[in-house]
Amino acid sequence: MKWGICGAGFVSQDFCTALRLLNHEDHQITAVAARDIDRAWKFANEYKIPKAFGCYEDLAKEPTVDVVYIGVINTEHCRLSLMMLNNNKHVLCEKPATMNLMQLQKVINTAKEKKLFFLGGLWSRFFPAYEKIRSALNSKTLGEVRYVEAEFGRPIIHSPRLHKPELGVDKCASIILIYKGGRMTNLMYHTEIQAKNNAVIYGTKGLIEVPCPFWAATKVKINGDEMEFPLPTKDAKFNFINTAGFSYEAECVRTCIENGQLECPLFPHSEAITMMTIMDEVRRQLGVKYDVDDIEP
Repeated sequence: MKWGICGAGFVSQDFCTALRLLNHEDHQITAVAARDIDRAWKFANEYKIPKAFGCYEDLAKEPTVDVVYIGVINTEHCRLSLMMLNNNKHVLCEKPATMNLMQLQKVINTAKEKKLFFLGGLWSRFFPAYEKIRSALNSKTLGEVRYVEAEFGRPIIHSPRLHKPELGVDKCASIILIYKGGRMTNLMYHTEIQAKNNAVIYGTKGLIEVPCPFWAATKVKINGDEMEFPLPTKDAKFNFINTAGFSYEAECVRTCIENGQLECPLFPHSEAITMMTIMDEVRRQLGVKYDVDDIEP
């Protein structure tokens, strides 16, 4: 399968490095696009990519590309996903897939109309540790799940994208989700403190502990029994923690596309829509409004 890379930032670097951990015959990078041609060629030379473009439209039209990884700023995810889909490219878009539900529905509907694969990159779901968690939950090892808690916090408020509106602003929040039967989830994120960055799932017969980093877990403890799932790093260097795990996601994308599947069973469109619906409601209750909320994609 031939990949095109949309964006030449740190996350795209890690994705390309992760692809190197997989079978070269199964995953080849044939083109990259950035906002300027010099940056694109620098990236291409580093990762031995034969073609580089200074605009995303050229990548969308590149005939050697089967699927595009979109690793640009969040506000561009919808526009570029639609651009790639409308040029008959499958798409793996970095999370969040879009800025709101309206955008997500547009992207998903376009993918369905074009009979193309689309996935918003909720990469956590593809880690072996999370496969173990799913297995434990499905087998009722914990009994009935009653409460879930997770926290994500790092002192990164100094980052420009966290205080400049044009780059994306976020500071802190606590989110409580209440489900039928009294089940509850408590989520916290913060940009000024160092949190434990773990998650715990409590059931009537036990609990699952997911240590830091819970979003890219390599360890999990189920009712006191700890299991470890080492990453396939091959001494590769990454910008972000455990992003060798991108390889799990990429391999799933390849399998889905080769099998003619238009969505990933580990993160189907229905669940993506549910998640974005919750996020839109969270923003509504927090009083956070995006400029694009009133603009039809």
